[in-house]
Amino acid sequence: MNNIDRFFNEDVSQFSENYIQYVSEVIKNIDIENIKKFIEILLEAKQKKSTVYFIGNGGSASTASHFANDLAIGTNSSKNPLKVISLVDNNAIMTAIANDYGFEEVFLRQVKIYCKKDDVLVAISASGNSSNLISSIKFANSFGINTVALTSFDGGQLKNFARHCIHVPTELKEYGPAEDAHLIINHLVMSYLKRHFENEENK
Repeated sequence: MNNIDRFFNEDVSQFSENYIQYVSEVIKNIDIENIKKFIEILLEAKQKKSTVYFIGNGGSASTASHFANDLAIGTNSSKNPLKVISLVDNNAIMTAIANDYGFEEVFLRQVKIYCKKDDVLVAISASGNSSNLISSIKFANSFGINTVALTSFDGGQLKNFARHCIHVPTELKEYGPAEDAHLIINHLVMSYLKRHFENEENK
């Protein structure tokens, strides 16, 4: 039984209060230094004109798209904007790879085609145990691509394989708070970088 099961209440108002309070606690337990390091990785990618790629499954695929959108468009007023791509967004490529080679390779084959040394690969997963993400991260590590994971629960294997990790500590199967927190990290990072780039160019 996880925390959401424990505080579940048929009273919608009480459940809502419990849920919001719990998500607030989860967010407070995120290591801010790991967010800082992630931003430094993105700034380095911008300086090197490298590309940042996002991958994820299910709800985390949606977060990958959202993250890529916010970083690419939210910071594109810069003279040297971040180059950001979500590898979950081309249905033809995704389904072709899944059909011909299996779902295990839907990201790995794209990473092998697109990613170059000094690019950044960001894998988002609540469980941290999605094999198609892990294989992509392992390949990226061996190819000189900087790897970042956004995880939750206990971090799974992804937490150990990625070179850098922002971990959202929750109990198992708490997908809601995990994905809520990942989106907050998205908006935090985009909000900072947008203003950082504006200040940089106004000097």
